[in-house]
Amino acid sequence: MKKYVTQDMIARAREMDLLTYLRRFEPEELVHLSDETYCTRSHDSLKISNGAWMWWSRGFGGYTALDYLVKVRELPFVDAVERICDEHARLPPDTNPIRNKPEPKEKKTLLLPKRAPSNVIAIQYLCSRGIDKHIAFECAERGLLYESLPYHNVIFLGYDSDNTPRYAGYRATNGERILGDCSGSDKHFSFRLVGAESDAVHLFESAIDLLSFATTLKMGGEDYHRFDLLSLAGIYAPSNKDGCGHIPCTLQKYLGEHPEVRRVFVHFDNDEKGRLASKIIQNMLSGQYDVVDFPPPCGKDFNDFLQISIQKQKQKQYERNCVR
Repeated sequence: MKKYVTQDMIARAREMDLLTYLRRFEPEELVHLSDETYCTRSHDSLKISNGAWMWWSRGFGGYTALDYLVKVRELPFVDAVERICDEHARLPPDTNPIRNKPEPKEKKTLLLPKRAPSNVIAIQYLCSRGIDKHIAFECAERGLLYESLPYHNVIFLGYDSDNTPRYAGYRATNGERILGDCSGSDKHFSFRLVGAESDAVHLFESAIDLLSFATTLKMGGEDYHRFDLLSLAGIYAPSNKDGCGHIPCTLQKYLGEHPEVRRVFVHFDNDEKGRLASKIIQNMLSGQYDVVDFPPPCGKDFNDFLQISIQKQKQKQYERNCVR
C-alpha cells in the first residue's frame, strides 16, 4: 500500500529544527562543541548553530529536522515526515512547569579594550581610507566606534535594545592587516547604522565597507541617515558553489525585528567568496524578499570603489584647474 502524508503532517514536521529533534529523540547523536554550536557523532563536520545546520564536508545545509533526515539520512520524504510526526506522538506530555520553561541563554561577557584619551588616530585612519571625517566623528560621538589602548586600534561597537555593547570588532590603524572580533562578541548585534524606518536594508561584509558606502551616498548628495546599513562582521561561503548555506545570524535577527523590510541589497566583495556568499543569501531569501545583488561597480570592495571615486574626482578637479 502506498504511503501517504497529509499537508498538516508536513507542516508539523517542518516546524521542528534539527537541534530540537536530536535533543528530544537522539541525544546520543548530539555533541556539544562550544557556546551554542553542536555537531553530530556520526558526522563531525555537520555543525548546528543559530537555528540552522551545515554539513561542511559535503557543502550543503538546511534549517529543519526534515531537511536533515532527507538530505543526510537519505530517508524518503514521506518516511521522514512520518518519523518526525510519530516521534511527536510518542513523546509523553511533560507537566513539569519548570522543565517546560525555555532555558535562559547566558549572555557572553564582552571584553572591551581600554579607551584612548581621544580618537585622533582612529579618525585619521578612517579618513586615510577615504571615509568622510564628519561620518567618522558622528560615529565616535554616538559611541559606535572609539580608539583603543595600547595599540590605537579602531573599535567598532554594536548594541542590544538596552543600549549595552554586545559586539566589538577591532582593526589596526598602523597599516597592517590585523582585524577580528573582541572576546565575547555576539555577532547578532554587529556594527550598524540604522536610519528612519525603511522597507530596505543594505548588507556589508565589514564596518569599513559600510562606512565607505555611507560616504559614497554623501558624495552623491544622498542623506545616509535615511538608510539601514548592516555589517555582518565577516561572511562565510562553503567550498561548493551551488548556493546552499544559511542566513547570517546578524541578518536573521535584524529581519526578525523589522517586519517592514521587503528589500535586501547585498553589497559583498567582487571576489569568489563574496559572490558565492551573495548567491547564498539570494537563494535563501528568494520568495520572501526582493534581494538585489549590488557589488561595488569597480574595485574589490566598497572601500576600493570609494578610493577610486575620490581619485577620479581629484583628477577632474586638476584638469579643470589646468584649463583655467
